[in-house]
Amino acid sequence: MDSRRLLRISATALAVGGLVLSGCTSGSGAAAPSSSRSAVSGEPAAQAALARYYAQKVSWRDCGVADFQCATVRVPLDYAKPGADEVELAVSRSRATGPGKRLGSLLVNPGGPGGSAVGYVQGFAGIGYPAPVRARYDIVGVDPRGVARSAPVECLTGPEMDAYTQVDVTPDDAAERTALESSFKQFAAGCEKRSGKVLPHVSTVAAARDMDIVRAVLGDEKLTYVGASYGTFLGATYAELFPERAGRLVLDGAMDPSLSAEQLNRDQTAGFETAVNAFAADCVKKTDCPLGTESVPAALAHLKRFFREVDAKPVPTDGSRKLGESLATTGVITAMYDEAAWPQLREALTRAMGGEGSALLALADTYYEREADGSYANLMFANAAVNCLDLPPAFTGPAAVERAVPSFEKASPVFGRNLAWAALNCTYWPTPATGRPHRITAEGAPPIVVVGTTRDPATPYKWARALAEQLSSGLLLTYDGDGHTAYGRGSDCVDTAINAYLLEGIAPKDGKRCS
Repeated sequence: MDSRRLLRISATALAVGGLVLSGCTSGSGAAAPSSSRSAVSGEPAAQAALARYYAQKVSWRDCGVADFQCATVRVPLDYAKPGADEVELAVSRSRATGPGKRLGSLLVNPGGPGGSAVGYVQGFAGIGYPAPVRARYDIVGVDPRGVARSAPVECLTGPEMDAYTQVDVTPDDAAERTALESSFKQFAAGCEKRSGKVLPHVSTVAAARDMDIVRAVLGDEKLTYVGASYGTFLGATYAELFPERAGRLVLDGAMDPSLSAEQLNRDQTAGFETAVNAFAADCVKKTDCPLGTESVPAALAHLKRFFREVDAKPVPTDGSRKLGESLATTGVITAMYDEAAWPQLREALTRAMGGEGSALLALADTYYEREADGSYANLMFANAAVNCLDLPPAFTGPAAVERAVPSFEKASPVFGRNLAWAALNCTYWPTPATGRPHRITAEGAPPIVVVGTTRDPATPYKWARALAEQLSSGLLLTYDGDGHTAYGRGSDCVDTAINAYLLEGIAPKDGKRCS
């Protein structure tokens, strides 16, 4: 794991969704930027330059994928200089199918940062969301700047990424610490070399401003939006900047924007410990559990022993790469995002412990979005670029990590050391952070539903409680269960509560609990 705060929906759980509706119809009444809290300087030239983006017309075309339409929307590269360079955002939508009156556009973001909303719409949301919603809403995905099809950040070649993902992230001596530092420095240098122009401009604030332009050019007076995982931070940031333009927002698997990078990393580490304990508790009840059937503590001790063994002697796979500790840990963590992947993890661990690591390597490749030809999607590049811009680095250097390791190991005896060292990645980032931890209240926004899962590995439940408390109109909906995010993952209680809000405007009671 090399980019902490990868608050994403994994490939095994991409069908998870959340839907948000606005009561506003589309049309020519979309708000202009003049009243925005995020407006650029009041100089007429700057205002006129920004207004041009809000007034642009979208030209839709056939995507070549089922019935989806695609387009591009232009936005300023730098909102401080909107008359200079620009970025083209990739947009895709599935049109409202009817029957019934069309109610507007429904924007979705699957998380990351770095997850492709275009891919999410075309692969899942546009065909898998509830039929009554798809009947009356255009479901729209916008790849944020720096992501996938929207001026993507690029950093390393496929072979370079292969090497990067195999670096030991639990250094045992000075040589291994130097190698880990060097890998982070090479990653950062590659990003600066290949994407230096866009790196200073891929913050979540910039992406939220982009969403307001997209909202306007789609013809919607209010933004209707679903944010999952990191997408909750993007949605909350939009509500903070544009509370008067927020429609009904559902933020599922929430982040706490008031925390520092070190706190976020430590909390997420604890979240994965909670998840692996739940996995172990389930595993020891199975006859095929590779960690034994004695007890949860014994199973977790077995897993830690396995990580030490592959650290000392990587396991061969059916390809040229071997499964060392870093990739093995990533494979296990991948399965923590969705309990439906636990049987796959049991089989992968059984094979790896028997000396064949291909199945566990495949889980790690899913996490990194590595293709069969050895190429990588830009997920990990965009993830680091956004995270390292949004917050100051978690650590100033290796000595700071060493001091923090005990607290990380307390949070997670299984993953703590690995995830503490992985949080060193932003230390060497070439672009200074522009964001800071802060509470988001979004005064003036309509009710915002914040959804938290009690044993969520990537976005711990306490983050949802914290965000709902910070938001002046926040309402907390709790799912007592496993996995990352809650809506659309099998709880009738959660789905019914959110559907009532989305389709009928009836918000769930603050504090409602589901299982």
